[in-house]
Amino acid sequence: MSELFDSYALDLQQLKQGIRQKIDQSKTQNGEAKKSTLRRVEMELEEADEVISQMDIEVQGFPQSVRSRFSVQIRGFKQEIQALTKEVRSGLSSSSSGGARGGYDPAYADDDADLEAADAATANRQRLLQGTASLEDGTRRLEESNRLALETEDLGADILRDLRSQREQIENSRDTLRQADQSIDRSSKTLSKMIRRAKQQKLVTVGIIVCLVLLILLILYNKLF
Repeated sequence: MSELFDSYALDLQQLKQGIRQKIDQSKTQNGEAKKSTLRRVEMELEEADEVISQMDIEVQGFPQSVRSRFSVQIRGFKQEIQALTKEVRSGLSSSSSGGARGGYDPAYADDDADLEAADAATANRQRLLQGTASLEDGTRRLEESNRLALETEDLGADILRDLRSQREQIENSRDTLRQADQSIDRSSKTLSKMIRRAKQQKLVTVGIIVCLVLLILLILYNKLF
């Protein structure tokens, strides 16, 4: 699902193997040697906790359909680390009891120096993991912003196409109305001409009728008188 998640899982697996080896090694040691080994284990356990935290952050960006499966896996990792932590604390407790009776052995001064070096390396690794997680989170947010920008651009292009299409339809409707107005004007002029001609024909007809009536009256007058 994520290369970064797989990388964290591989780091965690290697840490667990190293922790288990050191715990087994501490069981064959006594005094300060055992303490030194278990302290290194404690630092590696803290590092493992940090890796699990980064894995948990990474899982939050997964789709909901697969997130629960990886969350269960992370809970299993946490339980394993908790069990190892209890085992280490138990070993330190027994080592402290034995050390109080035996006293401090200067021969293990080098172990303290190694412990400080390991502590510094662990701190650097934790800072590196935090920086990597922050960078990954920033990259993911940038990709999300870029995706939203592209979607907005596509939506804007669709709206512009719709507006252009509506404008063309309005212009076509306007042309159709203009043509209809022109047709109505022509029809109105034609109708006006027809009305004028009808009036003219009516006047001519009336004139003819009047003339015929006068002619008939004239003929009757001539016959009678």
